[in-house]
Amino acid sequence: MPEVDEIGENPPGQTAPSDTDGQAPDLKFHHQVHPFGWVLAGFLCLSIVGTLVGTERLIGNLPLWVWLVLVAFVVMSARPAALHRFRLGIEKITSVTGLIARWLGWVVFIVSLFNVVTRYTGRYVERDIIIGQVTSLAWMTFGFMFLIGMNYGVREGVNPRIDFWWAEFSHRRKAWLDFVMHTFFFLPFIIAGSRILFGYSRIALGMKRSGDWPEGWKVWRTWEQSPDADQLPVGPIKFMLLVGLILFGIQILAEIIKTGFVIMGREDLADIHDPDAPLRIE
Repeated sequence: MPEVDEIGENPPGQTAPSDTDGQAPDLKFHHQVHPFGWVLAGFLCLSIVGTLVGTERLIGNLPLWVWLVLVAFVVMSARPAALHRFRLGIEKITSVTGLIARWLGWVVFIVSLFNVVTRYTGRYVERDIIIGQVTSLAWMTFGFMFLIGMNYGVREGVNPRIDFWWAEFSHRRKAWLDFVMHTFFFLPFIIAGSRILFGYSRIALGMKRSGDWPEGWKVWRTWEQSPDADQLPVGPIKFMLLVGLILFGIQILAEIIKTGFVIMGREDLADIHDPDAPLRIE
């Protein structure tokens, strides 16, 4: 009986096939390298040129760890099994965050129900029953559920498609469309958003504009407060914007790896699942 993950579905790809598993044809080397590897190799070349020329733009001033990550991905792109195992590791994280989001749905329901009940019972006892804190806890929990579960929605393909245009495409055409959109539009947007939110989220948790953190262990006293009275601090949920975007981004990376396998003709590594019926937009 196949293993079932905690969300209640079969996890994408149970094992990591070797480079020779499946029906992979005997292709030339440039066809055996993952398409994302060629994109990163081109970006590396541009970065080297930018570094030698001495541009002030980011492409010519990459940190050392970015160079190491890029080289590691280029090397892995020539080894489908290694890239496949990396994707499976990402999707294990996605399964965990999907489970958390599932249970947070119940928390949102309970907190919202409590908020409604106390809103109407408070008038009879002639006092507020922590209305402000419960209200802010409800929307923060809902926001946390959304941020922590975005990557699971991407993995399961719950985003709507225009079925009369999309459903008749072959797997390879769908893969090319997703690969181009994710690699050249979606992933750069996520990287740019993460760079912006990095400083924003640290300030929300109490970091000073100078870059120093407050002294002491009572960190919750330095969290950014809500502008409304009688509300919970908003620092933690603002920090979760960065965490959710990073989780979203690494799942997009997993999708790029999957679509690249389809383009290579290695659908045995892509874990393609056709939905029972295409989502319809009327």
